[in-house]
Amino acid sequence: MTKYKIGIDVGSTHTDAVILDENNIIHAEKTMTTPDVTTGIINALRVVLERSGINVDDVATVMFGTTHILNAIVQRRGLGKVGVIRVGLPATEAIEPMLDWPSDLRSTVNGGIAMIRGGHDYTGEPLADFDENSVKNALRTFVENKVNAIAVTSVWSVVNPEHELRIRELANELVPGLPVVLSHEISSIGLLERENATILNAATINVMINAVNALRTALINMGLGHAKMYFAQNDGTTASADYITKFPIFTVIAPVSNSIRGAYVLTGIKNAIVADTGGTTTNIGALVNGYPREALEVEIGGVRTNIRAPDIIAIGLAGGSIVEVRDGGDVKVGPVSVGYRLIYEGIAWGGGDTITATDIALAKDAMKIDDPKCNPELARSKIPSWLVERAYAKMVEMLEDALDRIKLRPEPETVILVGGGSAMWPKTLRGAREVIRPGHAQYANAIGAATALVGAVVEKAYSYEQVSRDKAIQDASEEARKRAIEAGADPSTIEVAEIEEIAMPYLPGNAVKIRIKAVGKLKL
Repeated sequence: MTKYKIGIDVGSTHTDAVILDENNIIHAEKTMTTPDVTTGIINALRVVLERSGINVDDVATVMFGTTHILNAIVQRRGLGKVGVIRVGLPATEAIEPMLDWPSDLRSTVNGGIAMIRGGHDYTGEPLADFDENSVKNALRTFVENKVNAIAVTSVWSVVNPEHELRIRELANELVPGLPVVLSHEISSIGLLERENATILNAATINVMINAVNALRTALINMGLGHAKMYFAQNDGTTASADYITKFPIFTVIAPVSNSIRGAYVLTGIKNAIVADTGGTTTNIGALVNGYPREALEVEIGGVRTNIRAPDIIAIGLAGGSIVEVRDGGDVKVGPVSVGYRLIYEGIAWGGGDTITATDIALAKDAMKIDDPKCNPELARSKIPSWLVERAYAKMVEMLEDALDRIKLRPEPETVILVGGGSAMWPKTLRGAREVIRPGHAQYANAIGAATALVGAVVEKAYSYEQVSRDKAIQDASEEARKRAIEAGADPSTIEVAEIEEIAMPYLPGNAVKIRIKAVGKLKL
């Protein structure tokens, strides 16, 4: 019996859904993204099921790439109050938690802050005696403040998480049922950035739980209650619904990663530059060994974090970008976009008089749209030829400049174009060895979600004066495998996909950071 996978991905303009068997795309659909995200996902799922004609009993898994968490943080909606514990006194007293956060986000999330003695050195040795009584007092205060979750960060917990684990034990005893998020399970080296990510994760747990419950109810109503739910993660992998409700921050930028991973699935090219053009923005990233290249630092809603997430350059240039002529004849393209209202406000559909990037590309004859209601001749008749030429040249220049900025070396590289707006780009671009727009490019994001492997990443610091290199790599690899299993991977299929070893010469003792990515197939 054929078993199907459904992938759904949310973009700023469209929500895409695809159905795949083991090797082929069976059906794909685009629907409009809705303000509440969930409704758009349900609409896309219903449409792709109805039009594909497949038997719902044959659907084994449904994978979601959502913007629930990003929207909640950016819009400051639905966030929970978080009790924050930092273990590190007396060494970490100078800068308190959330000091540089936007004031509105801080006031929304802050449910109380406690600074506690303890923490460890990078070698794993204690910096100070752990103050258990202060932890208990903090937990009681958090209960009085009616916090929704607790975020715990200890100095060098990525080496020795002893104090963080002890706080979770105390919380389970004193405030059972209250979610406790530990920083060593969220991110890596960098106390403040790791702490920020931990707090954001704690603040969005209820957002993710509500989203999962709503989507699970929708699946049941559609006869898909038997299908397993997975959610796309920021690094191009996926994880089970149960795992993601504990770690929602791992999904915050997942849709962008889905497109990059989808580009690999559609082309088989492991190393390339990927440009994903939608209706509002073009997101440009890099494929490295089949996965998105990750950024060193990621800002979310005005907060600096070091969560694993794709290294992206986003430009306000896409299918719905508005084209304007300034005084003196200069042409401006974007960043304002008509978005999903392209067919109502753009020229080529006959409904509006706003010149968009799509209208320019149609008038230039650089793209074709398979829609009987789209009439390129309208664009050619209403837009002066000089403006078409100048605007299209400006669009291409903006894309080429962004492609150049994402590159890490001067040599030309393969460029893969995906996304619904990718058809507007030329077949040659400055700095590109070759330009590829694969079949089904407009559904790369949903394809990336549907085909992702389950994965987990572990970053730990070691002193090679304290432990051998082989032992350190083995230790980190075992933890990565354990987390991949927790995320929903079939244990028999897990393999180490990446090993990264970075020297830390600013620390004594031959210190290194080891990063391990483990991936495996879905456990069905």
